[in-house]
Amino acid sequence: MDQTKSLDLKKEKRKTAFSGVDIPMTLIAAALVAFGCLMIYSASSVYAEQYHHDRGYFIVRHLIFVLLAIGVTALAVKFATPVFWQKFGVFLYGASAVMLLLVLVIGSDLGSGAKRWLDFGFFTVQPSEIAKLGLILTLAKYMADHRDRIVGKKKGTFRFGVLYPALLIGFILVLVALEKHISGLMIIGTIGISVMFLGGTKLRWILSILGVIALAGVLLIVLFPYAQARVDTWIHIEQADPLGSAWQTLQGLMAIGSGGLFGRGYGMSRQKFGYVSQPQNDFIFTIVCEELGFFGALAVIALFAFFVWRGFTIARNAPDTASSLIVYGLTFKVALQVIMNIAVVTNSMPNTGISLPFFSYGGTSLMLQIFEVGIILSISRFSSNRKI
Repeated sequence: MDQTKSLDLKKEKRKTAFSGVDIPMTLIAAALVAFGCLMIYSASSVYAEQYHHDRGYFIVRHLIFVLLAIGVTALAVKFATPVFWQKFGVFLYGASAVMLLLVLVIGSDLGSGAKRWLDFGFFTVQPSEIAKLGLILTLAKYMADHRDRIVGKKKGTFRFGVLYPALLIGFILVLVALEKHISGLMIIGTIGISVMFLGGTKLRWILSILGVIALAGVLLIVLFPYAQARVDTWIHIEQADPLGSAWQTLQGLMAIGSGGLFGRGYGMSRQKFGYVSQPQNDFIFTIVCEELGFFGALAVIALFAFFVWRGFTIARNAPDTASSLIVYGLTFKVALQVIMNIAVVTNSMPNTGISLPFFSYGGTSLMLQIFEVGIILSISRFSSNRKI
């Protein structure tokens, strides 16, 4: 009798696993991807015509990345379970670490001056993007597996709640630091600390870690001229070389300011004509502001706000602690990158390469962002909240 009930329960769980995807999150993510495609075409058309003699050069590739990502993601949503993502995370963490090591030996800079990519000829991979996902999945599983040690009063609270997770984060940070990837350091470190905090690490230890990171940031600026130059340009933007280090920031601000309330109109940007450097990448939000104005920019921010709200809702109702931490981590990652990207283009923080999720052109990051939405949707199938 008990065995029959067990089989019936497994069948019911399997049936549930093929239905019940969170509809609001699906629609929000679809809207962000579609909006991003529209802006990629508008922002990139002039640059693509000038350098590739094809106005559709970037949008065609962008759409290919989107379709490939949606295909893989659909399979993952349909068949993967929360337990699968926890096991997959350990593999991904190890694979990303190997790729980060390979970058140091055979990496390509793709013209940026910093080796951060593995170039396979017909496609490139940025291992630091994969490392973000691998760290979230692995750290979420670790914090859940050792929760009793972390939040309880047993011996080893510091070891399990601070030391071991800090080593998981620190190992990736060291490899990313060797790439001289400042934005990657900030994002990975902040995401790791957020998962630790949500996983039960005591606040006093979190504050101590933040203090150490702040000190490390100061040392980074002091020891590395390229970091110091960016901070100097940010603080003294009015005195910086308008044709050199301050060019992209100043042109981006001009694009934002010229958009007004309602913008120049879709496709009517002037700053994309060689003023905002590679406008389809990190500074695409400035083109959104110029063409669609304040209200268009507000619509983009609102979509991201809805994304975060829905992600946190799914996380609160996740079937287990590890799944909850995974969704929290992935949602926080999107929120953090959006905040930092907008802060950079508005000169609220030093200029460093941070893409706008779902909008900025880039194969690895875009495909992973869509795939990460798939992980969230996969977990939502097993959550306890009512699908609306």
